[in-house]
Amino acid sequence: MDPVDKMKLVESLCQVLQSAGFFSIDREEDVDFLARFSKLVNGMGQSLIVSWTKLIKNGDIKNAQEALQGTETKVALMLQLLIHEDDDISSNIIGFCYDYLHILKQLTVLSDQQKANVEAIMLAVMKKLTYDEEYNFENEGEDEAMFVEYRKQLKLLLDRLAQVSPELLLASVRRVFSSTLQNWQTTRFMEAEVAIRLLYMLAEALPVSHGAHFSGDVSKASALQDMMRTLVTSGVSSYQHTSVTLEFFETVVRYEKFFTVEPQHIPCVLMAFLDHRGLWHPSAKVQSRTAYLFSRFVKSLNKQMNPFIEDILNRIQDLLELSPPENGYQSLLSSDNQLFIYETAGVLIVNSEYPAERKQALMRNLLTPLMEKFKILLEKLMLAQDEERQASLADCLNHAVGFASRTSKAFSNKQTVKQCGCSEVYLDCLQTFLPALSCPLQKDVLRSGVRTFLHRMIICLEEEVLPFIPSASEHMLKDCEAKDLQEFIPLINQITAKFKIQVSPFLQQMFMPLLHAIFEVLLRPAEENDQSAALEKQMLRRSYFAFLQTVTGSGMSEVIANQGAENVEQVLVPVIQGAVEYPDPIAQKTCFIILSKLVELWGGKDGPVGFADFVYKHIVPTCFLAPLKQTFDLADAQTVLALSECAVTLKTIHLKRGPECVQYLQQEYLPSLQVAPEIIQEFCQALQQPDAKVFKNYLKVFFQRAKP
Repeated sequence: MDPVDKMKLVESLCQVLQSAGFFSIDREEDVDFLARFSKLVNGMGQSLIVSWTKLIKNGDIKNAQEALQGTETKVALMLQLLIHEDDDISSNIIGFCYDYLHILKQLTVLSDQQKANVEAIMLAVMKKLTYDEEYNFENEGEDEAMFVEYRKQLKLLLDRLAQVSPELLLASVRRVFSSTLQNWQTTRFMEAEVAIRLLYMLAEALPVSHGAHFSGDVSKASALQDMMRTLVTSGVSSYQHTSVTLEFFETVVRYEKFFTVEPQHIPCVLMAFLDHRGLWHPSAKVQSRTAYLFSRFVKSLNKQMNPFIEDILNRIQDLLELSPPENGYQSLLSSDNQLFIYETAGVLIVNSEYPAERKQALMRNLLTPLMEKFKILLEKLMLAQDEERQASLADCLNHAVGFASRTSKAFSNKQTVKQCGCSEVYLDCLQTFLPALSCPLQKDVLRSGVRTFLHRMIICLEEEVLPFIPSASEHMLKDCEAKDLQEFIPLINQITAKFKIQVSPFLQQMFMPLLHAIFEVLLRPAEENDQSAALEKQMLRRSYFAFLQTVTGSGMSEVIANQGAENVEQVLVPVIQGAVEYPDPIAQKTCFIILSKLVELWGGKDGPVGFADFVYKHIVPTCFLAPLKQTFDLADAQTVLALSECAVTLKTIHLKRGPECVQYLQQEYLPSLQVAPEIIQEFCQALQQPDAKVFKNYLKVFFQRAKP
């Protein structure tokens, strides 16, 4: 619609509504009517703004000014609806409010009235962010979820206000924050919460690079620093309401760089984390969130933590307790939250300025109780008869492994396990945990935990982990299902890619047992309509192909070649089948990558005996039969990637076999597919082009034409 016509239509509608008394909303008690009316006003306001935008773009300044004036006359009504106590009515007008602020952002100078409008919107947003008395913090339902979403909309308005007038927003928040925290003991919880929340929201509303809120713009940095100082010294962390407590911790973590500017406040914040206000809070919700936030706080300020390390480790000792299922003792934190505490303990030890011997002693103090409990619980599991008891014991064992694993996340390239003198402790953990792999009970749970720990130790202990791998692999290959193999293969891939030639003897030894385990699962009969079994087999095939890709890509193809001619064919035939028979473009792409790599390594004159025949008998046909399948959808992005790898395979065959390859395609293979002579000629010319991209593009066209 023409912007001027739209503007006139909106204004005429407004006149009709106003003369009918609809604008007197303070006398209207029908909430449903007001919700619909709010939507109507929102649509009218946004339509005027769209007209203004188009008119400005067209250079029609006179009519654009008229559209802006029309918009301004609706602002008072918009504000009444925005501040309405019913959140649905308020929510329906936010789009108009947001777009109006967008106009103001584009104006170089604001009138006094426009400045007053901005301030009024700001006050409305601050008021509407406030929780009401009925909000149920302990059992949040649909109404609470709707308010959380509404708060997100208000946050967007606050961000837009910051773009229009950052100084005004900062000053307004500072005024509300300071007056509220001055008398927080006599303030209602919702007012205390929203005051701290506004400070929290400023971090995103006034963004800076890498959280550097306390440098750069002096007035802004000074205001934020002053508010943070008030927050941590006012005692508001003791407010007896979960929402205020949580907002306090969220905010100190968000502004963690404040503590590098004023480190004297670190002890009082640490105490808040470590007493009844934080990790020991009676609310499980506060405990849970605080465990995560404490971990972040410590990690972000690790350089400032050194004076407090041993005190913190002593204070969190009880929170590290592994609670076995049979003693009736409930752990103070859930196992998920304990993971954060173990990680925090690890970070404190590893990043400390202590010598390696002290770090080792502290890490041993942290992990020894886990190892001792693990041994006792594993013995109990072996003897347990009741299945429910077996499951709870296995979960507890799994938690112990998970906690030990989580402590290792503290190590980095700069602070390795060796440099911290902790190798011996983690090797002891390995020796303690690996016997769980031979436990016949609760295999899935135990194997999963130990496998995850091995992944971490491959990174942390490097070659020191290698002596443990053969025995662990042997146990994990016993009585395994598709899911076990899918999860085991990435471990072998990690070892192969990281250690390469160092693990060649191990790979030689376990290569065929692994393949036999995979094939045994893939060949198991399954119900025709069993979608779950079909998906498991598809994922296992992908894992098998990923394993071969890792072996060939890590310069370990000799491991395959050394399995003997008969076994090599047994290894590669499934790759041929994977490229052709299964409509899985992700697997097909991997299969072509494997084939092209093997052709590159073995396809020359000095390759393994019989491989050249395998190329012409199997690999070349695969490069045509797969794309000719109806299921090979050239409109699908993954399939196009598979075709691209197919093109690489054909180019590699040509590179390694030279004119012999072209002759075979020209005189034998392509004629057998009933391809016309001129198309054969065209294909061979494209194949011989030095630019691989030309051939890739041609191949797509070739198969598009070849398909019926």
